[in-house]
Amino acid sequence: MAITKKFKTIVVGLGAMGSAALYQLAKRNINVLGIDRFSPPHTLGSTHGDTRITRQAIGEGSYYSPLSIRSYELFREVEKQTSATILEVTGGLIISSDSKKSSINNHLHFFDNTLAAAAKHNVRYEVLNALEIRKRFPQFNVADDEMGYYEYDAAFLRPERAVQAHLQLAKSLGARLHTDEVVIGFDETDSGVSVRTNIDAYHADHLILSVGPWLPQCVPSLKKHFRINRQVLYWFDISQIYQEFVPNRFPVFIWEIQRQKHGIYGFPAVDGPTGGLKIATEQYDDDVTPESVDRSVSVEEINDMYNLRVAPFFPQIGRKCIKSAVCLYTVTADSDFVIDWLPTSKRVVICSPCSGHGFKHSAAIGECVAQMVEKGESDLDIGHFKLDRLL
Repeated sequence: MAITKKFKTIVVGLGAMGSAALYQLAKRNINVLGIDRFSPPHTLGSTHGDTRITRQAIGEGSYYSPLSIRSYELFREVEKQTSATILEVTGGLIISSDSKKSSINNHLHFFDNTLAAAAKHNVRYEVLNALEIRKRFPQFNVADDEMGYYEYDAAFLRPERAVQAHLQLAKSLGARLHTDEVVIGFDETDSGVSVRTNIDAYHADHLILSVGPWLPQCVPSLKKHFRINRQVLYWFDISQIYQEFVPNRFPVFIWEIQRQKHGIYGFPAVDGPTGGLKIATEQYDDDVTPESVDRSVSVEEINDMYNLRVAPFFPQIGRKCIKSAVCLYTVTADSDFVIDWLPTSKRVVICSPCSGHGFKHSAAIGECVAQMVEKGESDLDIGHFKLDRLL
C-alpha cells in the first residue's frame, strides 16, 4: 500500500491520554493526525463510566503529584475554552487503619505515601480519627480503629466530557481526526514512521501509541509486560436518601477495607436522585483481551458487590443496582505507568498503560508526550515511567 498522507505526528488511540496529546500537539501548531478504532468517547476501553477520582497527593508515589497538579491547571484551561464542566471539587476521603495500610493497585503503604506526598507538595489536608469521620461524614460506617486522610481539593472528573473537549479543541486548531479506523501495523525507517490502517497508509516524523488495552496487539514484542484486567463499576439506588450523598455533603473516597484483598472507591451522587451512587472495587486475578472480555455483569456479581462491599460500609444504601459497566485496566508488574520511547527508537512513544490510576494525570501526560516529540523531552520529570525497568 503506498503512503498517501504525511503528518508531523500521528497519535493512535484517542482516549484519556491520546485526546490530550492530540490537543497539545495541535496547540503547538504541529501537523497532527489522530486515529481511533472507534468513535471516542466510547465504552470499550478504559475511559468511560461517568466519573474518575482526582487528587493531588498520590499514594502510588509522590512522583505522580506534579502530573496531577498540572492536570488540574490544564483541565481548568480546557473548561474555559469549551464551557464544559470537567472537574468538580468535592473533597476526598481516604480511609485506612493500622492493620490495612497495605496496598491499592499493588502499591505498598498507600495511606502513608499519601501523607508524605501531601507534605512534600503542600497539598491541603487533615487527618481524621474514626469519631471525626462519623461526625463529618456519617454516611461511612467506619470501625473504631480506622482513620481518614481528607484532602480539601480532591475532586471528580468527567472522563467522557474531557475526551470530547480535547478532541473538539484539537480539531478546531487544525488536527485531523480519523475515527472508526483500525491501525494494523507500523514501521520505522530513517525518514520517519509509516502507519498502515484498514483504510489507508500514512507517514509521520513521530508516532504516539496511546492504545490502552490494545497495546499488546500493537507491539507484540512487549505483550508479556502488560496484563489486561476486567473491572466492573456499579451504581446503587439512593433515590430515597439522595440528599445525604450530594457533592457538598459526600466526598469522593477510597477505602482500604480491613480483612479484604481489595478496597472500594466511589463518588457523590452526581447525576440527580435517579442517577445512583457509583461504587467499585478492583480485581487483578483474571487476564482478558479487549475482544474476549465479558462486558455483561451478572446478578451474582452485583449481589457479591452489595453484600461484601456496600451493605457493611453504607447501611443506608439499598441493594438495587440501577446500572453497571465494564472497563479495562492495562497493568504493569509494578503498577506504574509507561511513558517512554519504544526501545531503540526516538520516533515512537508508548503512552498510557496506566494500571488503573491514570485518568487524573491524563491532561499533563498529553502535554508531556507532546513535548517529547516536539523537543525530545518533557518539562515534568517522568523518569519513573521508563520502559526499561520492565524489560
